[in-house]
Amino acid sequence: MTTERIEHRACFGGWQDVYRHRSEVLGCDMTVGVYLPPQVEQGPCPVLYWLSGLTCTEQNFITKAGAQRYAAEHGIILVAPDTSPRGEDVADAEGYDLGKGAGFYVNATQAPWASHYRMYDYIVDELPTWVEADPMASDRRAISGHSMGGHGALTIALKNPGRYRSVSAFSPIVAPTQVPWGQKAFAAYLGDDREAWKAWDTVELIRQAREQLPLLVDQGDADEFLQGQLKPELLQAAAAEAGHPLTLRMRPGYDHSYYFIASFIGDHIAHHAAALNA
Repeated sequence: MTTERIEHRACFGGWQDVYRHRSEVLGCDMTVGVYLPPQVEQGPCPVLYWLSGLTCTEQNFITKAGAQRYAAEHGIILVAPDTSPRGEDVADAEGYDLGKGAGFYVNATQAPWASHYRMYDYIVDELPTWVEADPMASDRRAISGHSMGGHGALTIALKNPGRYRSVSAFSPIVAPTQVPWGQKAFAAYLGDDREAWKAWDTVELIRQAREQLPLLVDQGDADEFLQGQLKPELLQAAAAEAGHPLTLRMRPGYDHSYYFIASFIGDHIAHHAAALNA
């Protein structure tokens, strides 16, 4: 894989880097933020993959979340990829919730999306193959994300039992088959067969999960998308019915922004550290 480091900044005793690399899966160049904690000087460190939400690039998390401080404390590498394929020949659409910046972490099956929009394969296979080939990274991994990225983190963990030591999410889209954001994206990327959509829906996947990996979810009760797009009560009901371990924390007064993420990212990284370093 051809890679180029395009940013390199000292941060909490480690380094916040950004790389550009060629993705064969997506058929385009991609950028990804990688935070290396100071502990990499002593040996391989576990990796936390962060999936961002609609309209985001790798920059949102690395500049707004304040996660590097906690990653440095716990000795965790943070990997924050872009949210979709990019480039002039990559299909796009009007609006923020479809196309570039809105990959939804699925493998598209419909034209014109299928040739590039394979974010699931990129996150699960191609990106970790590159990251974990570096001797600074171990094969102990966790996954987290926000909104569309929370959807991605939860579904990817549920679809890949044994691959991740832990999973968490902020304000995730837990039932994309039942809300406008997901319905618009899935109709475009996956076609009209709503049964096929269920393979990318946390509420559906939790009913048949083959691993009881505990889910940690934080949700602000002042989130402007709470009722129309997020519906955490659907996840709570599905987890209760399936007997799947879920910690759902409703946070009074918090909205959908990175102010919310920055307030509790330390809790999430500590949660992952406990599993990754066990």
